[in-house]
Amino acid sequence: MSTVEWVVALVALQRLAELGWSRRNEKALLARGGVEVGARHYPFMVLLHATWLLTIVAVAPRGVVSPLLLGTFVALQALRLWVITTLGPYWTTRIITVADAPLVRHGPYRWLRHPNYWIVVVEMVLLPSAFGAYAVAAVFSALNGILLRHRIRVEAGALARPHDQSSGRATNPPSGARA
Repeated sequence: MSTVEWVVALVALQRLAELGWSRRNEKALLARGGVEVGARHYPFMVLLHATWLLTIVAVAPRGVVSPLLLGTFVALQALRLWVITTLGPYWTTRIITVADAPLVRHGPYRWLRHPNYWIVVVEMVLLPSAFGAYAVAAVFSALNGILLRHRIRVEAGALARPHDQSSGRATNPPSGARA
């Protein structure tokens, strides 16, 4: 296997592990009375991310690797892990709100709204660019931008719902886009 195939396979395994973690959290949140919003666009996000990885393998020139860009992508995974651990049991790849959960305002959420989405935006550019697949970076970044714009609107609508009357606390922030 080529370097691009190895790296993309590792990223795919990471994403599959994250989906497993997400599904576990989703079940627990729904059992607590959580509500999913935006389910209709979710399959498109999964399709986009899976197609992005497959397209990198299909079109990236073999033998082209930028250690700087690839290293930056790898380092970015630490930020992804920070987001996931900050949200803990609330982290999912779907938008699920729980009425009695506090709004997360620590970790990367202290400084940035939607930190996971920002990470994904950068990943969409870095990974294909690390292998010289600049057109993949451009096309999938544009498609991701369209989906994220919609998803952030849906998420903002979920967060704008009235506070839980019994506790006075806002709903928990949905976890963000991840594939």
